[in-house]
Amino acid sequence: MQQQSLSKRIGIPVVVALLFSFTLSALSGGTISQASPAIGSQSANAAITQASRDTGVPAPLLKALAYMEGQFNNHQGYPSVDGGYGSMHLIKNKHGDTLDEAAMDIGVATDKLKKDLATNIRGGAAVLRDEALQQSPTHTLPASLADWYGVAATYSHSPTRAAALQYADALYTVLNAGFSRQTESGELVTLAPQNVQPHTATAATTKTAITAPLPNGCTRDNNVDYAGAIDCIIPTSFDCTPPEATYPGCTYESTDRPTVLPVNYVTIHDTEGDLQASLGVFQNVNSGVSIHYIIDTDGTVYQLLHDKDIAYHVGNYWYNQRSIGIEHIGYDATGYLWYNAAQYLSSAKLTAYLIKKYNIPLDHDHIVSHGTVPSPLLATNHVDPGPYWLWTYYLKLIHEQGVAYPKGKKYDNVITLKPKTDEKPFGRNGTETTANFNFFYLHTGPSTHSPLITQLGVNDITDETNSVETNTSYYYINKVKDPVGTGDTLYEIWYGESDHGKDNPPSPLTDAHLAWLDVPPGAAKEGLGTPVTLNSASGADIPITGKPLTGAITIGHAPSGSIFVSGYTYVEDGTTNLWYEINYNHRQAWVPASAVVLTGQK
Repeated sequence: MQQQSLSKRIGIPVVVALLFSFTLSALSGGTISQASPAIGSQSANAAITQASRDTGVPAPLLKALAYMEGQFNNHQGYPSVDGGYGSMHLIKNKHGDTLDEAAMDIGVATDKLKKDLATNIRGGAAVLRDEALQQSPTHTLPASLADWYGVAATYSHSPTRAAALQYADALYTVLNAGFSRQTESGELVTLAPQNVQPHTATAATTKTAITAPLPNGCTRDNNVDYAGAIDCIIPTSFDCTPPEATYPGCTYESTDRPTVLPVNYVTIHDTEGDLQASLGVFQNVNSGVSIHYIIDTDGTVYQLLHDKDIAYHVGNYWYNQRSIGIEHIGYDATGYLWYNAAQYLSSAKLTAYLIKKYNIPLDHDHIVSHGTVPSPLLATNHVDPGPYWLWTYYLKLIHEQGVAYPKGKKYDNVITLKPKTDEKPFGRNGTETTANFNFFYLHTGPSTHSPLITQLGVNDITDETNSVETNTSYYYINKVKDPVGTGDTLYEIWYGESDHGKDNPPSPLTDAHLAWLDVPPGAAKEGLGTPVTLNSASGADIPITGKPLTGAITIGHAPSGSIFVSGYTYVEDGTTNLWYEINYNHRQAWVPASAVVLTGQK
């Protein structure tokens, strides 16, 4: 999507659960001692011990929260994008003010809470105690570690109950996994796996930041498909189905998927605007566009269209008919300033729900970018979510929601890219940095000193006409170590190039040529998919289309004998015609089975 801000909450890293036994004695209410001496920022373990003794908050809970929120780093006193400070993420924003609360509780200046790790831990513990006592009908502390679940949800200060419970779930995942982590001063903090089953019923009285006004056109009425989403579903007057409806005075089609049409894809977008601006676009009947879900930077999910209905969101009607669209608040060119752990996790939970509901495979062939969907015509398509969307990280989060990775046959010479830069956000509190850039480029020859192939959008880092993104498979003909000593490997692959884009007049038709993909050390992994050799009896070039339909407009050509990787096949509706999806360039494309010869299996 295209349009235009930010100030939301971030930061829920996910850890794989491991189980060990643990018991904890009961805790009850008392008073916080302000007489305890301050502890230097290098004494995180001592700070946790003291804070637990002063407040009655279990030490393992404090360790897990400081690890999850800030990795035992106070980030030099800088706030998160939602005004949260330090390893305990003490906030001062529209959802709450635990920073000033903590300062008052332990009698220190807010500046010290921001900059001193030990003080920040003590302040976070005091806030946890406050919230536990306020939440308890008997004004006592929870009796066991398992009973702090509801307090953890409250501590999130999330705007919705679903997001608050997601936060508590993530915290107990950390508790059960355990960790060893060095603080920024080099001190080692260790938490043994706790093997604790949270008492989720304690979240019955969890308070959420529901005082923040909802956007116009949105309510908390639970009349949604996805539990916990905020209802922003657009009016039925936006429906293009009635005979009297005229486009663009309508934005979607009511139908009954999957009875009428299958749902084969989830499409990931970014909004290119803040929440209110984005909602304004989709709530405009003359915009001509629609979407099923929007996920804000704090992880809040807004539903705008029922899953069964067809949204106009990818610029390719065939894909529109068969996909669910999810917008993410952010901008593709500066995604590192927007995409974050809370947003990724919330999106992963939503996508896992959709995968289970519609039996969609967990791979990048079916969980697609807007930027990997082909244009059905001779025009370009959008490029979101762009080079900073972490596909390896995202697919792993979906997998951790109980979705299995697909199994497939292995073939020689099939690679996909999964670099370290794609595995997790590199910034503080679950944010990204510019190092999380994950587009990879192609050269005309087997050296990084060779020119790049033609790029339509010169100096545009979001342009996709001479690049690939991660978790998409390609077949290589040859490979060489970069002769200029970068340590990279260059793989020779077939790639649909926009070599007519600068003709006079320009043509959007693409032609497949051999080009050299520059891959950093360790990034190339064994890929999935079936290598297919394109073949024509006459030796003529093979037409490439943007959808698997007889008579579809040709968007490019590939020589007979060129080899691509196919992620899946599709039988054309109402026929027996088999089509192969191919990873043609940065985007998917289609060729008929009559033009395909299967390449040898490993």
